[in-house]
Amino acid sequence: MKSKDDKPKPESKRADGHMTGLAGEFFVAAELLKRGLLVSVTFGNAKAIDLLAYHPVTKRNFNIQVKSLRSKNYFLIGHAKVDRSHTYVFVLLNKPQEPVQYFIVPGKTLADEPKRFAKWFLDQKMPGIHPKTLTQEGFESAWSLFDNPADS
Repeated sequence: MKSKDDKPKPESKRADGHMTGLAGEFFVAAELLKRGLLVSVTFGNAKAIDLLAYHPVTKRNFNIQVKSLRSKNYFLIGHAKVDRSHTYVFVLLNKPQEPVQYFIVPGKTLADEPKRFAKWFLDQKMPGIHPKTLTQEGFESAWSLFDNPADS
């Protein structure tokens, strides 16, 4: 039984997934612009590509998928959904006073080497990749991927 002094606890607000996604896309767009790439954000629901980028020096185009989280957890992505022609940027937003973390992975690597990303990436029910795996595999802040000339 509650006494008069017992106040109901305020419900913790869950972060809006749409806002988390947009924040990640804008952070990635800013980083690419800072590095001299031309970037366009694609807006809309159920889109296949989050960002389109062009490197004016290497003349390469990039179709970029951004996966964003506010805190360390699994990025929800499964091997079956990977497009090998895309570049995937996994964004860990962290708390406002902490720096954003980026993990850049070519779709070809995700498609051709799924075991590098741990067993959960191949899980049928709830597939995902943990940031720890991306760090261990050397994908953190791998922005140089965007500077490489196109494969011959």
